[in-house]
Amino acid sequence: MPQSGSFAVTLALHNRLWVCAVAGRSGLPRNTAVIAQQLINGLMLGSIYALVAAAFALTIGMLNFLNFSIPGLFMISGVVSYGLLRAGFHWTVAFGLTLAVTAVLSLVIERFTYRWLRLSSHHIPLVSSLGFLILFENSAIVGLGSDAARYPTPFKASDLHIEGLLIGVPQLLSLGVALITVLAISVTLKWTKLGRSVRSIAENPRTAETLGVDVNKTVASIYLMTGILAAVSGILFALNYMQVSWNMGEEVAAKGLSAMVLGGMGNLWGAVIGGFIVGLIEIFSIAYVSSDAVNAVVYGALLAILVWSPSGLLGKRVSTVERM
Repeated sequence: MPQSGSFAVTLALHNRLWVCAVAGRSGLPRNTAVIAQQLINGLMLGSIYALVAAAFALTIGMLNFLNFSIPGLFMISGVVSYGLLRAGFHWTVAFGLTLAVTAVLSLVIERFTYRWLRLSSHHIPLVSSLGFLILFENSAIVGLGSDAARYPTPFKASDLHIEGLLIGVPQLLSLGVALITVLAISVTLKWTKLGRSVRSIAENPRTAETLGVDVNKTVASIYLMTGILAAVSGILFALNYMQVSWNMGEEVAAKGLSAMVLGGMGNLWGAVIGGFIVGLIEIFSIAYVSSDAVNAVVYGALLAILVWSPSGLLGKRVSTVERM
């Protein structure tokens, strides 16, 4: 995945393998089986985009801050888990340690992007988070090299066959873990003391601090959540596509950011819905248009939806007359 277009090529190759596998053995009509398999693949990819979009939505919705370090954390989680698996760690230990490393890095980023610089101009923390992204990517190049490395998946020969359709364990994990993770964060934000503190900071940080909210601790919790979302999505991506590289987060982050805007700026569940929509559009455009044109189709569809609903699918609707 070193080049910008190679992610689409990777998706296209995976799609062909899965579709060829189901075309001849499914009890469903061939066209129906192919479409069903594409739906499965699209939901799997969309779940990864949904997690990344939710990570962006947290910092934008709660802190009004675009955290550019998220694709770096996404990449770091894939690379760290790759190194631990190659070193012989069981996947439960490898993934647990990866989440811990990413959590620590998230807190470091919070310390030097938001807390240290929150009294400066808004663009300064943004540039600082971009600096962390560049630092992470260049560190990965030093440790991993510039070429993509094959990921040692711990799940072998574990595909499920339902009506001739193939559903891999990583695919099920992607969908299930994405929904459970976002649900857990959503419940935390809505029903806990931490959630009330987060919402008060989103309204007005100075007023929240006056009312006794520990702003630094609460913001650190938000960064911790975004780090977990990025880490989980990075691991799931590596498991599904069986490769990691220094810039694996860039293309996924662009689609995740687009999904977040599509769902509604700062809306957590809107980001999830947007992620699934972007994943489905991408998979079907690869299957029925071209892997070379996939980005044109995805971003063209995104633009068309935003023309219809500028504030996103779950944002406030504005009529065409009002816009004009």
